[in-house]
Formats: sequence, structure tokens, C-alpha cells
Amino acid sequence: MAERSFKKEVEQLRLGAGEVFEGEGILAVTKALLQAGVAYVGGYQGSPISHLMDVFADADPLLRELGVHFESNASEAAAGAMLAASVNYPLRGAVAWKSVVGTNVASDALSNIASGGVSGGALVIIGEDYGEGSSIMQERTHAFAMKSQMWLLDPRPNLTSIVDMVEKGFELSEASATPVMIELRVRACHVTGSFVAKDNRRPPMTVGQAAANPRRDTDRIVLPPANFLHEQEKIQKRWPAAIRFVQEQRLNEWFGPEADEIGIIVQGGLYNTLNRALELAGLSDIHGASRIPIYCLNVAYPLIPDEVNAFCAGKKAVLIVEEGQPEFIEHELNTMMRRADLQTRIVGKDMLPRAGEYTGAVLRDGVIAFLRQWAPERAPVAPMPAVPEPELATTVPQRPAGFCTGCPERPIFSAMKLVQRELGELHVSADIGCHLFSILPPFHIGNTTMGYGLGTAGASAFKPEGKRAVAMMGDGGFWHNGLTSGIGNAVFNKDETVTIIVDNGYSAATGGQDILSSKAENATRTTNNPIEKAVRGLGVTWARTLTRTYDVARMRDTLKEALTSPEAGPKVIVAQSECMLNKQRRVKPALAKAAREGKRVERDKFGVDADTCTGDHACIRLSGCPSLSVKPNPDPLRQDPVTHIDDSCVGCGNCGEVAHAAVLCPSFYRARIVTNPTRWERLRQRLRAGMIAFLQQRQARALAARSF
Repeated sequence: MAERSFKKEVEQLRLGAGEVFEGEGILAVTKALLQAGVAYVGGYQGSPISHLMDVFADADPLLRELGVHFESNASEAAAGAMLAASVNYPLRGAVAWKSVVGTNVASDALSNIASGGVSGGALVIIGEDYGEGSSIMQERTHAFAMKSQMWLLDPRPNLTSIVDMVEKGFELSEASATPVMIELRVRACHVTGSFVAKDNRRPPMTVGQAAANPRRDTDRIVLPPANFLHEQEKIQKRWPAAIRFVQEQRLNEWFGPEADEIGIIVQGGLYNTLNRALELAGLSDIHGASRIPIYCLNVAYPLIPDEVNAFCAGKKAVLIVEEGQPEFIEHELNTMMRRADLQTRIVGKDMLPRAGEYTGAVLRDGVIAFLRQWAPERAPVAPMPAVPEPELATTVPQRPAGFCTGCPERPIFSAMKLVQRELGELHVSADIGCHLFSILPPFHIGNTTMGYGLGTAGASAFKPEGKRAVAMMGDGGFWHNGLTSGIGNAVFNKDETVTIIVDNGYSAATGGQDILSSKAENATRTTNNPIEKAVRGLGVTWARTLTRTYDVARMRDTLKEALTSPEAGPKVIVAQSECMLNKQRRVKPALAKAAREGKRVERDKFGVDADTCTGDHACIRLSGCPSLSVKPNPDPLRQDPVTHIDDSCVGCGNCGEVAHAAVLCPSFYRARIVTNPTRWERLRQRLRAGMIAFLQQRQARALAARSF
């Protein structure tokens, strides 16, 4: 159950030649693949490319009609290996994942396919996750493309350019026998617009037909002596072929006046931001009518020497807008200038920040600085007005990322805090996933994180000297990498690590996609494969499955047992409870529909008795639920604010469980809210209200009598 359904939108994928397609960049990519005659599609979800995998899944019926095979792969490595279908057969294939972490996982397969080359077009769609909105280390796909000589497309963020680059990417791959990467930043993935569609094409050869007619070319296999020839082939044949294709097809673009003393070279994905910066500086308009020549690199690698030299010839200086570091393009441009004996000055990181996201304001300042040095007569005379910045940064306190309201992972760390209170601080090897939020307040749990599904492997060096290390892992990470790299490694090396596998039923951190252990019935995938069964199959003998993580006391006791058990070998705790976001996406519409139809609907909500609350707020420090806040104390003799539960409460019960397990104040209560109650329930409620009113009035009269 993905966080968003594209069932309605994917109907646009059936549009034919001449019809206008409107929608998001993600949908446009899918349509472009179908128009290009793709034979197979795969990948692994991850921001900002997650929705592309969701679109593929929702469009599966259409893919089947066209004879296109779609596979939601177990990892990026599995997706990269899928491209092997294009090595010996004229099959166009595409895979997608989040970079750079996904590219790291797939690197073995990518290096092999880049070495041997391909017969059919092979396209790797990369969700380039760089900048302030990213959740990963700040690196670039460009480095991998250069290392393996895979061509890198970076289309302008508009639907027509994106669709053209997908289709041309396949052609470029086939013309140069080389796999091609196309990177899409988050804005490109979610930009909306339109383009004129073409008919979908059934692949000339399907994967089934290829399997029935096997082909073999040992020159394409990375094995001596062929592998020694691959590097020469890349440089002497494939590279020149790629340059010819890019040049002949004019994949890069030129904007603005033809002749000038200055110019700007920009990565395609940054073109829109650059144009906004020029607009702010009074040098362009919203339609892209730039007053400065612009050379837009829709192909970021390789660069085309003839085009670069033609653009730079006769110019005093050219600004290269290259986001991130190292400045690969800037270095290569300088080399090209020297080889061509051009005296054009290449200006880049000396005017623009060496690292960080290039926003409109950043590029505006960089362009103005460039103009003031190299064309002062064209620089704005008066200081440019600052880009309006919202006052939120100064008026609203920072809110670090954290668990959602009702998240079943929060009680796991509440239990761990209680165990640490008794056994002392633990070394906790964290992992990629929602559970990584435990490193932030209020839990402050987690010492390191090394990659998706690598929590247990990250703890493998910590051999017990009186205390075992704890490793975290999500169910998504477990099936992605952790089963072999973590659990298998721990069994083989007889590690004493305690691994907690958070089994929330989905690959929740990437958007709620189904995985092997999901409880949901999936018509096209196999689910309901227990994690405990898998770890026992690898040789784990101490394994426990807790089916309700909200039972904090049981969670605490099980973790304590795992840390103190005399049994040797790795310990595994599978902590199960459904991801609350996915649960609410499923339950809320059903309850709302039932309520509208007049059916009886009930839900739980928790509250805090203000008269009982002591104002200590230990419950908040042990839970941290966003629905827990504070409000003024109703008792005029007490100054400390009391704990309050707001209307965002989903009734998971974690706050009460924590208070009970930690022996805190008994101020939490549970209320059951009933919509469309029965006649008996309405009568019972009136009787209760009447009795309470009678008792309150009697008490009030008694108090009044005593006062006299």
C-alpha cells in the first residue's frame, strides 16, 4: 500500500499521438518509456524517485498489455543486474532508484554492464537527492558516471525536455553500446506541465521472446581477455560514438543572444533556477528570454568539445553553474580551453559556493558578482532587493524530524530507555529508516548508521566485554540487505549482537510499499513471509517475535532478556505493529464512509486528567509523541503546566503504556468516541450524564453548607 495511488493518473498513459498529456514529471517519464518501446522496467523506491516505482506498479495492467515486464526489485543491486537483459538482446530496459545511495548498492552490476556494454538501450533513472531537502550524504552521480564511462543526461525541468531525454537516452545507449544515466532532481520529478504525446510502442522483442531464443557473445562478458579490451573499446569506439550522437541530435541547447563577451554554461537540471536568478537580476523574463548567452548541458557527461569551444570562442569569461563538489565540469572546461588554445576565463566556484544547493537567491548573487567583475556596465547599479524570506525562521522554533503520531516504533525506544536506566548506556548501531529518528530528542539513541540494512553489520566489531551491542534494522532494510550482510554475517562469526528488526508491515520510509513480510494480500506479489522464519533459516537460535510493539513492558523485558541471556550467538527480536500512517490511510476512509452511511463507528482517544497530572512531564520525555503537549495547570496553587493530548491523537495507547511501564503518574485515561451510537448507548449516556450531574450538584450543596 504505497502512500499515494496513481490509479486515475495512469489512464493518461494510454494517450495516443497528437493528444496532450498533462501531469507530473514522474508520470511523464513513464509515458516516455512506453513511447520508446521499453521491454522491461525495474527498480527500488527511494526519494525523490519513489513515486516512479508507485506509478510503475499502478500501471502494471497497461505494461502487461504492451508486453512490458515490470519488477519491483529487492534492492538496487538486483535492479542493476536486470539490465543484463540488454547485453545480448535488442531489448530496451530501464531501472530506477535513489542516488547516490542506490547507485552505491548497484555499483557492482553497473560496473560490469558499463564494461561489457549493451546491445539494447539501457537507461538508469536516478533520483538525484542533493540539497537542503535531502536525507542522505551530499554526493553526486556525476562521479560514478565519469568513473565507469556511463553517459549522464541532466534534462531541463520541463515535461517536453524530460520526455525527449528519455527517448533520446535509449537511442544514445544503442548508438554507443553504453548504458545511460538520466538524473532527475526532486523538482523535475514533481514539476507539472504538458507535452504532446506519441503512441505507445510494443517492444519489437519481449523478454519472453529473448529467453526463447538465447544469444551469447563472450566479448560482452567481463572475463579475461575480453575485459582488458573493454576499456580500449570505451575510449576508442563508444565515447566518440556518444559524442557524435549528442552533437548530431543537438541534445544540448543554446539560449539568449548568439554573440557576446560573456556567457553562462549550466547543468540542464539547474536551468529553471538559473533563469529565475537572471529574472531577479533583470536579465531575463519568466519565458526564458535571457540577455546573456546560455549553453544548457542536457548531457552533463560527456562534454562535447566542438560545442564547448564554439560557445566559449570570443568570450572574455564564461560562468559555469555546477551544483555540488568536486567541480568536475569546471575542471574539464579549463582543460578544453587550454587544448583549444582559447583564452576564455572559466569562472565557477570562485563566484559561486563550493558546496550546497544552488537556489534562486544563491545564483542571483553569483551572477551579479560575475557581471560586476567581467561586464560591470551590465551589472545592476542599485543593490538588488533581497529575495523575500519568510519570518518563520525567526518566529517558529526548529522542529527536528521525528516519529509520526502513533508510530509503532516509538514504544521500542521508550522500552530501550527503560532498559538503559537499569543496565546502563548501550552502544546502538542505527540503520536507515524511520527508526533512525531515535537519534534525536527525546530518545537520543543511536551511535552510528552505515547504510540501509547494515545496522547489524555496523555493530559486528563490538564484541561483548560485559555488555552486548544493540543493532536496529527495519523490515525494508532486512529484505534489502540485512538478511545476508547483517544476520548471516552475525551467525557465521558467532556475534553476540542483539538485533531489533522493526516489522511495521511495509517499506515505510520509502512510501509504504509492500515487501516480502507485509501482511497485506498483494495480487501481483508474494507477501506474508515471516522474518523470524528467515533468520532461523540462517541459523539464529534465539529469536522472539512481539506482535504488539505498544506493549512497552513486554518490549522492555524481552530486550533485557536478550541482553542478559547466557545463550551464545546473535539474538533477534522482531517487533511487529503496522505503520500508523499506512493504517490511517486505510482505516480513516473506511470509518468516514461508514459514518456517512449511518453505521455505528467507534474510535479510541486518550487524554490526561489535569487534576492528577503532577507536571513532571516524564511521559513526554519517554514518548515524544507529537500529540503530547502542555497546557496551563487548572490548579491555582500549582504553577507547572500539565500534560495535554491534542486532537491529533490516533488512540494507539503508547503514552499510557509508557506511563504504566515506567511507574509514572496514573493520569492517562482512554475515551471511546462513538459515532451513530445505538439507542441503548444513547440511553446509557443520558443516564450517566444525569447521575454525574446529580452527584456534582449534591457535592456542591454539601460544600456550600460547610462554608457557613
